Amino acid sequence: MSPADPELLLRELGGWDGALCRRELPCVLPRLLSMYQNSDDWTEHIRVLRILTEMFLPHINLSELEQTFFSKVLPKAIQLFDDLLYELSSQAKGLTSQNIELCKAVRNVLQTMVQLLETLTGCVRHICTLQEPVPLENIRTLPSSILYVIKNTFMHCKDSESLYSECLHLISDLLQSLFKETYSLQKQLMELLDMISMESASAEDSIVDMVSVIHTVLEICSVISNMDHALHANTWKFIIKQSLKHHSLLQSHLKHKDILSGLCKDTLFSFHSCLQLAEQMKLSGTQETTDYKLFQRTVKLCRFFANSLVHYIKEFIPFLSDSCCRLHQLYLQIYSKFPPSLYAPVISEAHQDEIARVFLVALDPLIHQLLPFRPFLEQVLSEKLDLSPELHLPQCHLLVTIMDKLPSQSEAVQALWTTGSQFSAEVPRLSLFSALFLGFQQCSGELSLPVCLPGVMDNGQAEVPVSLYHHFCVHLCAFIASTPPSHFPQLEHALLDAVLGSSMITSLLAMDSWCFLARYGTAELCAHHVFVIAHLIKSCPGECYQLSVLGVLLRRMLFLMAPDHQVEFTQKFPPKEAENLLLWQHISLKALTPDLRKQVAHQLCAVGLTQCRQWLSGRCTLGELPPVVSSQPCLQQTLCLLLPLLEFFIQTLDPQLITQVFAMQASLLELDPPDHVRLAALDLLSSMGKLFMPQEIQGQVIPKLSYLFASLLADKTWLIYQHALEAFTQFAETTKHEDVVPQCLNSEETKNKVVCFLAKARQGEETAEARAERVKQEKAVCSAHLLKMKMDGEWGSALEPLAKRACHSPCEEQYKSAIDTAERALEAVKLLLQKGPSPAWLAVKLEALQTAVAILRNTVQ
Repeated sequence: MSPADPELLLRELGGWDGALCRRELPCVLPRLLSMYQNSDDWTEHIRVLRILTEMFLPHINLSELEQTFFSKVLPKAIQLFDDLLYELSSQAKGLTSQNIELCKAVRNVLQTMVQLLETLTGCVRHICTLQEPVPLENIRTLPSSILYVIKNTFMHCKDSESLYSECLHLISDLLQSLFKETYSLQKQLMELLDMISMESASAEDSIVDMVSVIHTVLEICSVISNMDHALHANTWKFIIKQSLKHHSLLQSHLKHKDILSGLCKDTLFSFHSCLQLAEQMKLSGTQETTDYKLFQRTVKLCRFFANSLVHYIKEFIPFLSDSCCRLHQLYLQIYSKFPPSLYAPVISEAHQDEIARVFLVALDPLIHQLLPFRPFLEQVLSEKLDLSPELHLPQCHLLVTIMDKLPSQSEAVQALWTTGSQFSAEVPRLSLFSALFLGFQQCSGELSLPVCLPGVMDNGQAEVPVSLYHHFCVHLCAFIASTPPSHFPQLEHALLDAVLGSSMITSLLAMDSWCFLARYGTAELCAHHVFVIAHLIKSCPGECYQLSVLGVLLRRMLFLMAPDHQVEFTQKFPPKEAENLLLWQHISLKALTPDLRKQVAHQLCAVGLTQCRQWLSGRCTLGELPPVVSSQPCLQQTLCLLLPLLEFFIQTLDPQLITQVFAMQASLLELDPPDHVRLAALDLLSSMGKLFMPQEIQGQVIPKLSYLFASLLADKTWLIYQHALEAFTQFAETTKHEDVVPQCLNSEETKNKVVCFLAKARQGEETAEARAERVKQEKAVCSAHLLKMKMDGEWGSALEPLAKRACHSPCEEQYKSAIDTAERALEAVKLLLQKGPSPAWLAVKLEALQTAVAILRNTVQ
């Protein structure tokens, strides 16, 4: 029988062996528990807890652990833990290097806390030695209590720098011990929870308990995220493992949004850490072993998080509908900070390749899993997607990635992505085709640099970087090649929208893609598209930029038509009919087969001459026409249409007429015409190298030709200047009049510019960083301007015809003026009759006027 004195009892217990403890357990355990519950001394408390754990816990049956031991021991242990934490927080406020007594007291509290953690670790370790599945209800108080201790201890360690301030060094050894012991306790608990069985009759309670465990461990993750890589990864590994292990029981109870949000947050945090380390190594110009090893570990941690995301989403995707926005943002934020984004830090290619090879490759399957998930599709293709400028390129990258993966999906999934919202009840969304062009249009800054992306291998050769335009065009055309014909209506709709849109570069991409579709598809499809475009051109009201781009598209696509379809085109839109002249002005005769080209050219010339003769034989005489000068826009537009024709006919023109052509161009240039007139002049000048000028006109033409080139090479508009350099180079390479070339370079500045252009040398190149910053600022200004136009309702207003002037009721003065005019006209006729005989038709005309006056009198109210 045990002594009555508690101290004597504790001393006596020191000599007991296992057999004696087992035999005396029913008698001694209640007394020890009573002593434990009533103890106010921390040292005694720990001492009794250790005896209970080491001597009596091993002899309690598994089925009795919760009721006999854990439910009675752990609440008091938690109370002791809270008291210790409170004592630390209170004493830390007054801790100083001079206050030795207080420092000693703080160290004593920390040592007691370490001892408490050691005892709890031993308690958990014992359960792990049972080597059998442990029903959760038999230890239900244990996980929650231990996790409470772990979470708050880690939080104390994390806050220690601010809590202990300049006195941290006085207790850093004990804090380190505290952290290690907490680490050990968590590891032991994870091992125990792996042994948990949840197949008992009280499954509902066990589900609640396990869900609580997982959510608490999730909170621990947020505490330790930047404390220790291995601890952080292992904690997340536990969450994923337990969620999947008890998948069928827990799937409808877990806070999936919180778990996924935590995974995304820690993935992004680790990725940013990678970039910071890589940027530091780039700036320092060195790659120290320590920094590089830390970089490698962090990249691997990123890969772990990526794999965890992929694994978790695979199992729980039906429960993630409200997490799609977070997943979308994660992808965009990662690629916004990774080259070639303008907003990415500058890192070495080696570090960039390692991040891509280790981390981004692991993240890639995430998109593949989400493709069939409708909420993700609705998020990515949302009509109301309002992204900041740094996310525009990542959105494009995501769309291209989706585009590349979509052909491997089912027809139903492809239809979801390629078809926009069809019904009002659906979430408004774009088709993938429309989203692609919209995303591309928003990357104006990246397109203007241009940024470069990895290319594709060609004939076994190594990859070479390609521009964003090249990258996008290649992938879009590959996607079009795999698109089922049933999705062509959405494709054609998006192509036409993009061609007619306000972005020139997006219109060009759509035209390139459309031409690929015409070449890759059947000849009948190409012909159908050509006929549709031709009808659109004919139905365009007046002059508009949409007419110009449709004309360019028609010009290109006619080259791709089969010969028999070209014949059919000339039959549907006969060039001999005047109403088709506006259509044929957009078409290059070079696109036609030789025989058809001659036939069409003959018909166009014939109908053109007929039109001119009709105009010349009209009733208007030259004296009645208003005087035309070359500054008139209508005349300048006519010249822009005539100059390309001169390229074909100039060899057949009379020499004196050639002189007039160049004189007209020179006089026109002196009037500072608009850019499209200059560009038309340059197109003609570039082909003049093939012209051999007769001796009798050289003295008149060569000075004009030199003047034209010299003026255009000095143009301040970069587009005109660039075209002038190209036109002059083409002229200089082909002309037989070599003496003209130096005369065109009338200044050293112009000569240097041409030499630099021919040598492909760049002048005044800004740094990559300065260029990127300038482009970002320009993009922000443009975005703000376009947003203001949209808010003010001005977006697209330039495409609408001007409103007609309001028709007001005539005033009395207008009536009086008209009647006075009529009276003066009649008075003039009266005077003429007095001077001589009247013409035969006058009487008839006067009778008609009399009838008209009678009708007017009857209408007067």
